[in-house]
Formats: sequence, C-alpha cells, structure tokens
Amino acid sequence: MHELVPFNGWKNHYDLNNDVDSPFFNDQGAPENGYYHRMYDFIIHPDWDYIGCETLFAKLLFVEYSQGYAIIELLGEWNDALNNDIMEFKRRIIDALIAQRIDKFLMIGDNLLNFHGYEDYYYQEWNEEINDGWIVFMNVRDQIVQEFKNCHLTKYIWFGSSFNLTFWRTQDPLALCQRVHEKITLSIK
Repeated sequence: MHELVPFNGWKNHYDLNNDVDSPFFNDQGAPENGYYHRMYDFIIHPDWDYIGCETLFAKLLFVEYSQGYAIIELLGEWNDALNNDIMEFKRRIIDALIAQRIDKFLMIGDNLLNFHGYEDYYYQEWNEEINDGWIVFMNVRDQIVQEFKNCHLTKYIWFGSSFNLTFWRTQDPLALCQRVHEKITLSIK
C-alpha cells in the first residue's frame, strides 16, 4: 500500500500548496507524525490526505474554480455502512469546494478498493447542492458499480463503463473535465 502514490503529473496545472481556498491548504490532511498514514495494518504514502475516515484517503489533484471543476483521487475502502464515510467526505471536503462554487466533481476510483453503502441521504444532498453540476466516479471496479446500483445511487452520481478512462493521466486535466462534461451532456439529451 505504501507504494500507491496519488498522481502528481498535473503540478504545472494546479498546485495545492498555492490554493488558499482548498480544504487541504497548508498541509491539512497531511500525516500527523509527518511521515506516514496508516490504513488497517498498512502504511500508506504520506502524499494521500486524511479526510476524517479510517479507511478512505484522498488527493485533490485539480481545481478550476472559474469553470467549477474538481478532480479528486481516492484510495482505500469507502464504507458508509460502518463509518459513514460519505458524511465525513461531504462535510470536510465537498462542502468546502461547493462553497467555492465547484459543482462538477470527478472522483477517480483506480485505487478505490471497495464500497459499502448504507443510506443515500448525503449523496442526495450533494447532488441537490450542485444544481446543474455532476458527480462522476471514474474507473471504479465492477463490484463497486454493483454496490452503487444496489444502493440506488444512479439518481445522484454518474459511473460505469462510459467513465472508464484508462488514459486520464496523459490528458490535460481541464480537457479531461470537459470531455466528461460532454459525455454527460450527450447522455442527458
């Protein structure tokens, strides 16, 4: 687990350390001991940010405030059933971004290992607060897609094979957001 590092190839497009509006500005979410985080019995790379969840960590990779885009990479297990991870994530990260007029969220799930859903209240709240925006979970595993469906999250979030984009790291982040936006616009029509 300590070898899984959040993507850092977009530093020339977005530098979290210079974004005073970011919920992670000034090393908020950095390991308390300065060296590492722990998830279960594993040490994980210190570049992942703590978001208030025992088994879920994140990294804000890109924000374009003027167009309302945010890209967040996820690591670990999203567990609403035991730990109410959606509440922690929504209150600590998403609410701060929505306050800055972010309404289009691209959640990268390459390193999201499991999802355990419970209630859809916070997903519904998130969806209602972004009006004409969207929430996309990209590159999530098949068992996570099934769990999203079982929890009836299809009315709040976008996911599935049309959002499996393995080449995302080679894309310009703004172009990637715009491409996802076009896919959603075409799906709605």
